[in-house]
Amino acid sequence: MSMKPRQRQAVLLQLVNGMSEHGSWCGETHVQKAAYFLKELTAIPLELDFILYKHGPFSFDLRDELTAMQADGLLQMRIQQPPYGPSLKPTNNGEELMRRWPVTLKRNHKRIEFVANRLGPLRVTELERLATALYVTKEDPGMDAETRAQRVNALKPHVSVMEARTAINAIDDMIKECPSTMA
Repeated sequence: MSMKPRQRQAVLLQLVNGMSEHGSWCGETHVQKAAYFLKELTAIPLELDFILYKHGPFSFDLRDELTAMQADGLLQMRIQQPPYGPSLKPTNNGEELMRRWPVTLKRNHKRIEFVANRLGPLRVTELERLATALYVTKEDPGMDAETRAQRVNALKPHVSVMEARTAINAIDDMIKECPSTMA
């Protein structure tokens, strides 16, 4: 089932709210990684293409979407004191858009909440490791944990094999606990 653009925006706004409620900074990188989990772990059909980029999976489609949402007055950027980057937050118009899609948000609530709860408290470096571990797991779901950890380390040499093992184990646990099957 595909989503209309405004449905997708409502889901993304709910994700930003959920991440914020669970302690996330809600910078673009946080939203990028959380949206990747929504698409690839919970199978919400966001219709955003992701590639493996500098800090893990990244979607230029999502970057464009977030920019468009700011231009449409649905999402605002809150400037923070240096060295911290800006945070994203739904505007009143964004809150209104979410109210117009109650069925979509209710249908996806458990999955959005699962991702927000699990990823909200994490820092960008932790999100990078987990998202890359999910990316590698999606590449070949039959690959054993140690081989996937080695693959994460090969793709991201600054992530030690030990850190990669921890991330792979966390992904395996998330897959078991996810309210939807892995797509």
